[in-house]
Amino acid sequence: MPELPEVETVARLIRPRVLGRTITASQALWLRSLGGPSAAAFDEQVRGCAITHVGRRAKYIVLTLGRAAPAERAAPKHRLTKHEPAGALLVHLRMTGRLHVEPSADPLGPYTRVALSLDDGHTLRFDDVRKFGRFTFVADPAAALHHLGPEPLSDEFTGAWLRDALRQRRRQLKPLLLDQEFVAGLGNIYVDEALHEAQLHPLQSSERVTKPQAERLVSAVRAILEEAILREGSSFDTFYRTPEGQPGSYQEQFRVYGRDGRPCRRCGATVQKLVVAQRGTHVCPRCQRTPRGVP
Repeated sequence: MPELPEVETVARLIRPRVLGRTITASQALWLRSLGGPSAAAFDEQVRGCAITHVGRRAKYIVLTLGRAAPAERAAPKHRLTKHEPAGALLVHLRMTGRLHVEPSADPLGPYTRVALSLDDGHTLRFDDVRKFGRFTFVADPAAALHHLGPEPLSDEFTGAWLRDALRQRRRQLKPLLLDQEFVAGLGNIYVDEALHEAQLHPLQSSERVTKPQAERLVSAVRAILEEAILREGSSFDTFYRTPEGQPGSYQEQFRVYGRDGRPCRRCGATVQKLVVAQRGTHVCPRCQRTPRGVP
């Protein structure tokens, strides 16, 4: 499943293609992608809206919508139009989702689930082979996403905050870091990578993390995510591609993820694969010592 770097990459590359464009029509070819409404209801919600902002929250791409204020509709075309808030589209790629922009004259692909026609002759398309992704309209995006934890690249995510938040919970480190209500956007790949960089075992109890360890973990998370974004994410399978159809390259930098049976890039010990919270988990037994009391 695409994680924060992949979703951030998609948002950044889609932004210049759709920002300021008006949605002139929609096609919903797989209703479950919409998360509830009929195709007609969805079209009514989005038709005529301009895309006023493109951002990311956790693993969601957020397309903010606006409608021209009544007084603006008769304004000269050269004047910058003011828009009233009109909700947002939340796009979750899940396992195989892909968001991209193509000329409207090009035929839709066999896996296109939602298509938005834009006023410049292009179409924003949401493809999804396995049909797990979502392309949903919400009236209030802040309310829809209020349950999510802080962003790991935000000023809120500090060593002091993390140490205190970890001590308030009695959970193993990896499952807690995967919890989107605790920290938003992290997934299996980047948690494994960050824990290895910080030399923390995924089974360590959260309340036992010291202040220096929390500081190391914050630094590791930030550095790894920033590098992964620069490399446009990780294409560890055939599904994740950028809107331009290109793979990311961060998988070439993996320290432990997917490297079980191979030497640790730091110390040379053989990387092991464990199962933690039903997720495949990669650790170096030398860099990440098993905590006391863990078999």
